[in-house]
Amino acid sequence: MVSAGDFRNGVTFEMDGQVFSIIEFQHVKPGKGAAFVRTKLRNVIGGAVTERTFNPTDKFPLAHIERRDMEYSYNDGDLYWFMDPETYDQVPISSATLPDNFKFVKENETCRILSYKGEVFGIEPPTSVTLKVTKTDPGFAGNTATNATKPAVLETGAEVKVPLFIDEGEFIVIDTRTGEYLSRA
Repeated sequence: MVSAGDFRNGVTFEMDGQVFSIIEFQHVKPGKGAAFVRTKLRNVIGGAVTERTFNPTDKFPLAHIERRDMEYSYNDGDLYWFMDPETYDQVPISSATLPDNFKFVKENETCRILSYKGEVFGIEPPTSVTLKVTKTDPGFAGNTATNATKPAVLETGAEVKVPLFIDEGEFIVIDTRTGEYLSRA
């Protein structure tokens, strides 16, 4: 159990049958009236952010979010299969659970699987990946005053903007959080 007076950033707890993580908190002691705790909460499973105030004596059960590194094996229609490298257990995950930036993950990449009470609710791909450019317009040298870019299709099928000097067949590093080109590999 955790009381609202003991809230800190990153604490996860259960409230009203849902799991919340504290993004920001502030203990407020007004000159008149009782003290209270003002918080900004993120619903861990749904992702919605809300603001709420609590009495410092309110108590909530702690929620343990399990984070586990697993290797992406393959997809089978609507299911994506992940393997635990320690036990070799195969875990199927629905495509509805996958985040948008999963399009940068290729087979045999390690991802972090987030679960609560055995139910998978999120996947965190690696922060950067190295991928091969499979299709792009030919590069050209020229006088450009700005950072000119062109579209490129990667080996996973994702499309990103790359500098003009990148050609087909080259390997590039992509930031999966933003989907932006970082450098040549």
